[in-house]
Formats: sequence, structure tokens, C-alpha cells
Amino acid sequence: MSYELIALLMFSSMMLMLMTGQRVFGAIGAVAALSAVLLWGTGGSDIPFSSAMKLMKWYPLLTLPMFIFMGYVLSESKIADDLYKMFHVWMGPINGGLAIGTIGLMVLVSAMNGLSVAGMAIGATIALPELLRRGYDKRMVTGVVQAGSSLGILVPPSVVLVLYAMIARQPVGQLWLAGVIPGLMMAAMFILYIAIRCRLQPELGPALDKSERQVPLSEKLRLLRAGLLPLAIFAVMMVPFVNGWTSLVESSAIGAMAAFVAAILKGRMTKDVFEVSVRQTLAISCMFMWIILAALGFGAVFDGLGAVRAIENLFTNQLGLNPWVILIIMQLSFLVMGTFLDDTAMLVIVAPLYVPLVHALGFDLIWYGILYTITTQIAYMTPPFGYNLFLMRAMAPPEISLRDIYGSIAPFVGVMLLALTLVMVFPEIALWLPQYVYAK
Repeated sequence: MSYELIALLMFSSMMLMLMTGQRVFGAIGAVAALSAVLLWGTGGSDIPFSSAMKLMKWYPLLTLPMFIFMGYVLSESKIADDLYKMFHVWMGPINGGLAIGTIGLMVLVSAMNGLSVAGMAIGATIALPELLRRGYDKRMVTGVVQAGSSLGILVPPSVVLVLYAMIARQPVGQLWLAGVIPGLMMAAMFILYIAIRCRLQPELGPALDKSERQVPLSEKLRLLRAGLLPLAIFAVMMVPFVNGWTSLVESSAIGAMAAFVAAILKGRMTKDVFEVSVRQTLAISCMFMWIILAALGFGAVFDGLGAVRAIENLFTNQLGLNPWVILIIMQLSFLVMGTFLDDTAMLVIVAPLYVPLVHALGFDLIWYGILYTITTQIAYMTPPFGYNLFLMRAMAPPEISLRDIYGSIAPFVGVMLLALTLVMVFPEIALWLPQYVYAK
């Protein structure tokens, strides 16, 4: 059997296992381990073992539990609620102000947690009921929450970019810095769209009543201080790292400790909050470690087969495709897969093929990590089976139908496609900040 056929058999076996509903790491890891033993005998068992050792020795992985713990402490202690109260008071007097404030909330939640699910949960439980109660159009606000929550996998500290860094063997710090400007750019584009739309159609996002605007200045300043606390924690964590005073792992420890101390000082670090935060941190960290382990093993077998060189030869020599055409085809495949897989599964399935191919075609792997993440954001919101669509269906109040959820995302997907195009055409949008910081 040719190596190309073996690679195709591995890939199809993995997809079949995933379709049976098996856990992602179990399906991928089992195919990798079994293939290694069948190809190379008992010596093939060294591949999953060496992958486990590589994972355990990967020092930047320590950032993963630190940032997840920080996010859960801030969300479980209700510090995120203070953020929305601040946006409610300061942004409410303008048309669409609360929707704009919701995007701001999502950016800060993303900087606290690094998971889109956390942003969706906070947006759906805190922001969405308030927006609906104040007469905002249900389709628009549903789209706002879904689009804003997708920023969690792009704005640092993104957990997904940690996974990409491990598989692509790229520095986590550079990937996080590369996501800052595209993430803020996309948030600004969402805000611009909401502001223009609500200016043209004020009934979609009415301003607060005058009676609700009568908030004393002292109360406004108090809410401003409380709402800016997460931003201060993020600054305490990231400023030393950007200036080269601390390593990435040290900065993540500073962030986790700062969040813990802040919750104690505000009197919100109860036994239940601490227990939930620790349990969730352990559960999510272990899940990602198993997935990374399976991906490394699968990628090692693929490398051994030379499957990547065969695919590169097929695209460039036999089909004669331009590297940019190949890149666009790869991004389109992510959009298709995103209709039935989450971001982690997509990356683990295709990374052994795509990452070496992108490198062989001469593209920057840091830049491609950001392209992958933006494309995943779009796939999250693309019918019929977009991941965020079903999360919203599970969390939304009864008056929001599945039809409303599907109809809400079209303009925001358009904004994301524009952002993806800009980053593809102008790679410096993603690459300037990491080059500037690491040059220092």
C-alpha cells in the first residue's frame, strides 16, 4: 500500500471515529497509536510515548491553567457583572449604546478568559435580557452576543492559540501578540456597524429613558472604578511581559494571583467560588492536554509517512495551483468543517496536513495562526450547524427562535469576512506587534 493511501485511510478512519460520537482525543489518539504499531511494529509505540514526554516538557503550557483559573475567578465572583453595569450607565444614553457596551464587555471577558464559551455565557445571561427588556431588536442583539463572544478565541490570552502553538511549534507569546490588533480591529468594526445601523434605524437600539440617565456622578465614577478592575488586572499581567520584564508563564501567574486577590478584596472569594474555579480549571486544562497529546501523536505518524510532501506535490506540481489559491481552499475547508466541528477538533484534524503545507508554501506560521482563528470564528457562526448558533439556542430566552438566531448573524459574518480579507492582504496587521515587542 502506498504512503498516500495509508494517509488517506488514517484520515478517513479518524473522521469515521468522530462521527460515532467518540471524544475527540480518543478518536484521534487511537487512530494514531494503532497506525504507528501497524506501520512500524512494537517500536511504533514510542510515538505516543515521546509525544507525552514532549507535552510534559513544554514549559509554556503552564500558562493554560493560569489563564483559565483567572477567567473563572473573575466570572464566578461576578466581577464581570460590574463591567456591564459600567457600560450600561456610560453608554446607555446613545442609540445602540448598550449593544456597543456589550461588544466592549466581550473584549474584556475575552482578555480575562480566552474561551468563546465564557463570553457567550456572560453575554447571554447578563447582557441579552437587559437589551431585550429595553426594547432592542432581538435579531440584532442576538447577533451582537454571538459575534462578540467569538472574540474569545482571538484576543489574548486565547486558549485556542495555545493549542495551535503546540501543534505548529510556534511561540505562544508571538501568537497572542499577533491576535491583539486583529481582535481589536474586528471589535471596532462590530462597534462601527452597530453605531451606523442604529443611527439609521434608531428603533433597533433605542437610547435609555431620561429617568434612567439620572445617575449621580459619584455613582458613575464608582461603577467606572469597579468596571475597570478587570482591565487593570490585564494591564498588571501584560505590561511586564510586553516590556520583557517577565516571561509569559510568569505573567500568567501574576494575572491569576491578581484576579484571586481582587476577588478577596471585594469580599467575593467564597468557598463555592474557589471550588468551582479550581474544578473547572482542572477539567478544561486536562481536556486540552489530552487533545494536544493526541494531535502530536497523529502529526508524528503523518510526518513519518511523508503525507505532507505528497499533498504539496499534488497541489503545486500536478495541479499547478498558485500558493494563494491553495491557502484560500484551505480556509474554505475550515468554513465547511465548522458546520459540524468545534475549533479544537478542526485544528487537530487538519493541522498535521495544513501547518507543514503552509510552511512549505512560504507563508508565515504566526500569520497563518491568526487566519485560522478568524476563519474559525466565522465557521462558529455559519449555518446550518455553527457551534455558536447552538450555544445561543441553549442559552437564549424563549422569545428568541432558531430562525431569529440564524437570521441575526449575516451582517456580522460579513464584517468578519472583511476582517479576514484585510489580514490576508495586509499581513502586517497581525505581524507588526510581535515583531516590535520581540525586537526589543
